[in-house]
Amino acid sequence: MLLSRLFIALVGLATAQARVVPGSTNEDGKKFVQPVYKPLDLGSVKPLGWFKDQLELEAAGLSGNMFDFYRFVHDSRYIGGSTEYSGLDEASPYWFNGLVPLAFGLGDERIRGQVKYYLDYILDHQQEDGWIGFETTRATRGLWARCLLLLGLIQYAEADPTETERIVDAMHRYVVLAHSMLKNNYTGLIVHGNDTFDTAGFGVGRTHEMHIPMQWLLERYPRNNSDIIWETMELMIDGGVLWGADWRTFWTDKSYPKVLYDTTPFELSWVFIHGVNMAEGLRYPLSLYINSGDEALRAQTRKAVDLLAAYHRSLAGTILADEYISDLNPSRGAELCIAAEVMFSSAYIYQYLGDNDVADWAEQTAFNAFPVSVAPDWWSHQYVQQENQPWSRNLSTDDLWWDVNSYANVFGLEPNYPCCTVNHPQAYPKFLANSFATTADGGLAHVFLVPGTAATSLGSNAVLVSANTTYPFGHTVTYSVSAAAPFDFYVRIPTWADAGKSTITSTSTTPSSPSSSSSTSSSSNSSTVSPSPQGLHHIPIPAGTTTATLRLATSPRAVPRANDTAAVYYGALLYALAVEHDTQLRPPVEYRSMTPLPPSTLDPHGRTRDYVLTPKEGSRWNVAIDPSQIRVVRRRRPSSSSNSSPSTNTTAFEAYDAEDDDVLEVGPDELENPIWELGAPPVELRVAAVEIDWPVVMDTAADPGTFAVRPKGKPFAARFVPYGSSKLHMALLPVVELDDVDFDVVSE
Repeated sequence: MLLSRLFIALVGLATAQARVVPGSTNEDGKKFVQPVYKPLDLGSVKPLGWFKDQLELEAAGLSGNMFDFYRFVHDSRYIGGSTEYSGLDEASPYWFNGLVPLAFGLGDERIRGQVKYYLDYILDHQQEDGWIGFETTRATRGLWARCLLLLGLIQYAEADPTETERIVDAMHRYVVLAHSMLKNNYTGLIVHGNDTFDTAGFGVGRTHEMHIPMQWLLERYPRNNSDIIWETMELMIDGGVLWGADWRTFWTDKSYPKVLYDTTPFELSWVFIHGVNMAEGLRYPLSLYINSGDEALRAQTRKAVDLLAAYHRSLAGTILADEYISDLNPSRGAELCIAAEVMFSSAYIYQYLGDNDVADWAEQTAFNAFPVSVAPDWWSHQYVQQENQPWSRNLSTDDLWWDVNSYANVFGLEPNYPCCTVNHPQAYPKFLANSFATTADGGLAHVFLVPGTAATSLGSNAVLVSANTTYPFGHTVTYSVSAAAPFDFYVRIPTWADAGKSTITSTSTTPSSPSSSSSTSSSSNSSTVSPSPQGLHHIPIPAGTTTATLRLATSPRAVPRANDTAAVYYGALLYALAVEHDTQLRPPVEYRSMTPLPPSTLDPHGRTRDYVLTPKEGSRWNVAIDPSQIRVVRRRRPSSSSNSSPSTNTTAFEAYDAEDDDVLEVGPDELENPIWELGAPPVELRVAAVEIDWPVVMDTAADPGTFAVRPKGKPFAARFVPYGSSKLHMALLPVVELDDVDFDVVSE
């Protein structure tokens, strides 16, 4: 059959990007463990629907504009400026690592121009000895930030084959230098004498971050340099071990701290209990497993996931750590950087372990923990979020957190350390790039169920898949597939879905044999899903075109937690009590002095602001719930005469009848843009609740279990919304048994 011109163009691009197909053994004989699910090269997956809206907002917001004004990018020393926020020299490398996948995933020419300028500058100014960057002395040359640069470079090389050769040339020159530095008493990794590049020890806690770019280089372009590349990875790990930062000693039942307070005995290094380090350290045993094939390291990767899930994973999917871990109390902070790194780590781990719950974890973080800390228009963000966050303002104390300031939950330009400002852009672009993957049997899988297209070649078979969906706001996905030859397509079924009620329906149109009187033939099939132990449902795709619709059945669920509390989920979304808020705009402040930033580092169009959010008068946050009484409601279609705002008009919602299959159907025209704003998601919950006396301790809501739950007043139907859309919220609430409530009367 004749494929569409769009399909041919996309496949041509995918073929050009996949010229070098890595195998388990490279040309120099080095072997790597291969992933269970291998992501496509950057640029092969493009966004659709609400997820495209988000990436466009990101490109139009702070992420896509800080290159033009924000001092740590615009005036970075890597491109001839004079500003860095620490001796780590990591600011613009973080930015580059996130903007490259945004530029090529979205196909935004303006963003591509930014990363191209940065690429040209750092490669054109690579020093004679191979160093990439501006530093010229032993004391200032640290290897850690180079890991971020290399991550950006390998993504760029995948997405733009015209730049691949010069990028690979630069990487080979650099790795020879890095190897010689590490051989010389771990220069650039371990601080000696008057070295200033990493006086705290962040780099030694992240030595495995060199592995991904080095493994990529060794598999694809070894150039008879394999021994140096391989030994460079080994030396990085050896240096970290020598310093005392071996994550293999931490991810164990014996060493891992279930809680951590000032009085808790802990004999290992601080690097292990730092939240962002932990999010990255999840990748440590896996990085070594890929090189060695040691099954104990694979098992330890799973152990790391389980330990975090049991003791420090938040309701929204991130790690509760206000710089350092402590406990699971909802007043604790969770840094935005952590959410971005957890999304990448969980996707990376899923690709090698294939465990379905790890993919659920990636989605949980992407749809809850990450968006709740980013403003709907992507122009501001928090440094830390709280699961129970009745206000977002400068607190009267910072004693409730380990090592962040009292301003850290304000939405702003740099409400605390600027690392989150420059690092958070990577989250959604990399999530998109990892949403489709090839399988070990030569097939293709949709593993993170966001809307998008994947164009690739499976061997010589040109394939184009489009996933049209409102997931996670709705629970149906419709696929349009074009293929030159038959192939195996897989769809991941989340663990929360009821497989007995979830269905898949497909219709295929294939070219007929020459003897047939018709040019095409059609076939249809409908069945309940039958996921593999890894959670994948198999759809055999013939040559031609196929349309398939996945319908995921589920109901709202209450998850009990300690101290007689519970959280409420519906599908992949955490739902929280909505707290209507007032907003005060303030000039952005400098993260150390808390004084207003100079205009030279602010958006010249006035879009950089800090925002203080406080509850509207009468908006209740102090409630207990009865999760046995939950109703699903959805927004009514507005009439032509209606001018009410969906964010404030709760009467605009009506009970949703999912009929008999418990499948939530939401059309694309029902999604607002921006979507992560109070009232924008079209589906909400009503939960039986009652107001209680809830103390305020250290200027925030006291943790459940520290006070007696005393209901006051009559039970009512409380408004619960997707957590990511309600910047003020209460997600972990005391549980009480209540009389039946009238769900037709809703209280704010």
